[in-house]
Amino acid sequence: MTGAAAFYVTTPIYYVNDKPHIGHAYTTLACDVMARFKRLDGFDVHFLTGTDEHGQKVEKSAETAGITPQALADINSANFRELARRLGCSNDDFIRTTEERHHLACQALWNELIRRDEIYLGHYEGWYSVRDEAFYGEDELVSGPGGTRLAPTGAPVEWVKEPSYFFRLSKWQQKLLDWYEANPDAVAPASRLNEVRSFVAGGLQDLSVSRTSFKWGIPVPGDENHIMYVWLDALTNYMTAVGYPDMKGDFARFWPEVIHVVGKDIVRFHAVYWPALLMAAELPPPRRIFAHGWWTNEGQKISKSVGNVIDPLGLIDTYGLDQLRFFLLREVPFGNDGDFSHRAMIGRMNSELANDLGNLAQRVLSMIGKNCGGKVPSPQAERSEDDRVMLSSADGLLAAVRPLIDRQAFNEVLETIWVVIRAANGYVDRQAPWALRKTDPARMETVLYVLAETIRAVATLLHPFMPSSADRMLDQLAIAANSRTFAFLGEAGRLVPGTALPTPQGVFPRFVEETAD
Repeated sequence: MTGAAAFYVTTPIYYVNDKPHIGHAYTTLACDVMARFKRLDGFDVHFLTGTDEHGQKVEKSAETAGITPQALADINSANFRELARRLGCSNDDFIRTTEERHHLACQALWNELIRRDEIYLGHYEGWYSVRDEAFYGEDELVSGPGGTRLAPTGAPVEWVKEPSYFFRLSKWQQKLLDWYEANPDAVAPASRLNEVRSFVAGGLQDLSVSRTSFKWGIPVPGDENHIMYVWLDALTNYMTAVGYPDMKGDFARFWPEVIHVVGKDIVRFHAVYWPALLMAAELPPPRRIFAHGWWTNEGQKISKSVGNVIDPLGLIDTYGLDQLRFFLLREVPFGNDGDFSHRAMIGRMNSELANDLGNLAQRVLSMIGKNCGGKVPSPQAERSEDDRVMLSSADGLLAAVRPLIDRQAFNEVLETIWVVIRAANGYVDRQAPWALRKTDPARMETVLYVLAETIRAVATLLHPFMPSSADRMLDQLAIAANSRTFAFLGEAGRLVPGTALPTPQGVFPRFVEETAD
């Protein structure tokens, strides 16, 4: 898209040892909303997701299952690709770290760091967690059952001693602190910035970036006894997908205009190790790393052992895709922890989707169908103060929500839109177009026109969150497919009086729980 500003958004690449769960869905949906919003706002967007397929955990799991690591990766990567499809995601690329393009990118970055003397050969001795794929210092360990030592995440650790290449992370301590200071929005929310700044200020050790005790990974160039540390491999995917090591084309266009969206458990890798590696290679660090919170299930921590892992595909089957997309980004501020509750889900669906929005659209479009011959009403030139306030609220939505999207405040975007939806319902009640039909039919048409315009604005801005439902609403206003971008909001795309409209159909039915007979 020539001339359009670039916008690049990434999910973390999901580890193929996991089964897709609500946390994966949450991250992916947030990125999808940003990508869709920016496309509708005229940006040249690249949206990336994918799978992280190397490491000791995959090797061990494959061995237990009696298959090759590649076979295990193929099976589980397909599950994540299917999750993105079922979530209705608009990702431009799906990367797998077992792809040849990624091997080439990782080895190119390694060679660049070697060339700059940022990597050296030594030996590693210390505590390592296979589950976390992370090294921990003695002071970070916690006590476990029977006096055992555990990682701060609760994962088992083992004492590892082996030859290793090291990245000179310690030398980048001050540069990282300077970067946080100069770019206070680079890590968000603020609590995560404080966390990583405190970690870095406490002192950095050089980082072990290779392993010799297993083989499932990308070989170190020139020393195939070593494979790259899985996090160096994984983080590089964000550059692989835009063409690195080719520094022209997509890489020049999209880097570093990138937002990495991650769970809070992996913020250290993304906000400490990754910018340091990039600085060391004389590449600009990402524009922003946003670390969101975790979900609980009905107030209880989600855990495989408890058996309360939430399957997002099951939620789609039960409640509907757009309903799930709406709920996850409406329920809690992005960045905070949230609780998934079926009662809260049904409450949002019935009060906000069915009652507020669905009822507004259904009754307005039904009145137009019944009282305006099924055509866009013809408004009077003169408008009341109530009309002007209603229309300007709808027209002002884009300017109000743009900065909220830019700071990943999805629930505030939705609340801002819902303020207008609730105002429109109040306007209907005050203006009573059903009564105006008998006393002042021309005035009725003005009121219904203002309401139809409000629905057009609301549906257009809700499109990134609920694409299918928004399209159904816009279909009922006979909006052409190429007139649904933000450029057509307000005066630029006003409904044309007399345009024939289809028979209105309900978009958000109430959810009624099945009861046992």
